[in-house]
Amino acid sequence: MQSSAFSLSTATANPLAGARKLPRPSLLSRNPRSAASLSLSSAVHGASGFPLGLRSTPFRAAATSGWISTPPAVPDRDREEAFRVRAAPVPDAVPADDKSGELMQTLQLGALFGLWYLFNIYFNIYNKQVLKVFPFPVTITTAQFAIGTVLVMFMWTFNLYKRPKISSSQLVAILPLAIVHTLGNLFTNMSLGKVAVSFTHTIKAMEPFFSVVLSAMFLGEFPTIWVVLSLLPIVGGVGLASLTEASFNWAGFWSAMASNVTNQSRNVLSKKFMVKKEESLDNITLFSIITIMSLFLLTPAALFMEGVKFTPSYLQSASLNLKEVYVRALLAGLCFHAYQQVSYMILQRVSPVTHSVGNCVKRVVVIVTSVLFFKSPVSPINSLGTGVALAGVFLYSRVKRIKPKKA
Repeated sequence: MQSSAFSLSTATANPLAGARKLPRPSLLSRNPRSAASLSLSSAVHGASGFPLGLRSTPFRAAATSGWISTPPAVPDRDREEAFRVRAAPVPDAVPADDKSGELMQTLQLGALFGLWYLFNIYFNIYNKQVLKVFPFPVTITTAQFAIGTVLVMFMWTFNLYKRPKISSSQLVAILPLAIVHTLGNLFTNMSLGKVAVSFTHTIKAMEPFFSVVLSAMFLGEFPTIWVVLSLLPIVGGVGLASLTEASFNWAGFWSAMASNVTNQSRNVLSKKFMVKKEESLDNITLFSIITIMSLFLLTPAALFMEGVKFTPSYLQSASLNLKEVYVRALLAGLCFHAYQQVSYMILQRVSPVTHSVGNCVKRVVVIVTSVLFFKSPVSPINSLGTGVALAGVFLYSRVKRIKPKKA
């Protein structure tokens, strides 16, 4: 084997010239130490080909028992170029994933807003049709909570959504939410049963006014001058619309006002509860528990105030179309649960200001569709008042972003 060994002469002008003539695989196969040296060199240099903590040195060949002790090295410049070629595609993949994720989130949020509007439109139409012929808002609201409870139990029973484990402390924290949620929906149904759908939602455009008042009274958060100015067209527009409303009556007006107070209380409490990380519940679970608790809270009141009125015998005695009333009540209950569930989902995904803007747009859509569907009489002054109030709501949502300057 020594006869085939390669030796270097001191008279050679370029030591690397002789080494490059030999094929690299034959050298590695004939000298196991060279292969081990190459593997060790790759491990020390790392994936990029650069030494880790070492400085590159020129290649030197030496004769050790007639064998080359180290393999031919790749010049530093070649290693740098190879490293650049491998690393070039990596940064381009990250922004593509980010853009794809942002696009999906935007599409999901847009779909949620669309469903929120659609369910709300159908709820108001079917609910108004039922309340016209069956003027018992407490019973109707209780039936809507019962339908929502059945849906919740269905999801939990068939593992469509995980059944939560609720502690007593969590139930105590949720109870105020359930109370104001129950009252808010009851007052809304009372108003819808007394006045036109468009007028109820015009009055409910004053929600920002009560939000500012409640925040100042209970949280010590006083509004800026811009927020106060944005409330003026809201109050003025609602007043103007009320003066010329054909279906106006005080019971419907004050019921809508009471709904504003309770709904704003619910939004503040629910947002605070959902951001507590220690014992927080996700939006679907929170709304499901609130729906069940609202059913238990309102059922005794319905029996006491209105009695048992939603039976087939009573509806037939009142000369009502049994199938029509039940089908419309069922659809109203399904839309009722669906639109409020989606509203909670949106509230947890976006800021309160964004949710307020979306709610303003939703109110415009509901007012327009209800006027067209029910052919409600609308005077020019009434339309002007409604438009001014809704414009004030949009202005409020914009100036709410302006933070007061710190002294």
